Amino acid sequence: MTTPPTATDWLRLDQQICFSLNAASRAFGSVYRVILKDLGITYPQYLVLLVLWEHGDLPVKKLGEHLRLDSGTLSPLLKRLEAAGLVRRERSARDERSVEVRLTEQGVALRERAVQVPRRIVSATSFDVDEIRELRARLDQLTSALDAAVHAELPDED
Repeated sequence: MTTPPTATDWLRLDQQICFSLNAASRAFGSVYRVILKDLGITYPQYLVLLVLWEHGDLPVKKLGEHLRLDSGTLSPLLKRLEAAGLVRRERSARDERSVEVRLTEQGVALRERAVQVPRRIVSATSFDVDEIRELRARLDQLTSALDAAVHAELPDED
């Protein structure tokens, strides 16, 4: 049985889960930067493309929901993808207030070259596929718990 951390231990940087997650995220960013360089895209652009490859055309709002990004963050990202010829943004014919994001032929074609990305990421982690799945499941549980904690703190809207 391990002993609980002391009051001083709780405030050590190496005891902070947020720091460990942030450090892992930054390390992933570095690996993705190297791997995605060949595709000519950044990690955030890759995430947008993953959602579009999986779901097809989407309104900007729905795309943001999938990525947990607000429109202020997503708009410049989409602008750069559009300038690169990978996506098109068009006003929805059904709802003029909504903007749809569509892959271009070039964006669709990039998917074939991107197939190797996840394999290279798994290789870089030195984890096997089952370990990756377990870690992702635990991180999803953590995200859900943290989301619930935030929502529990929000006042009711009347």
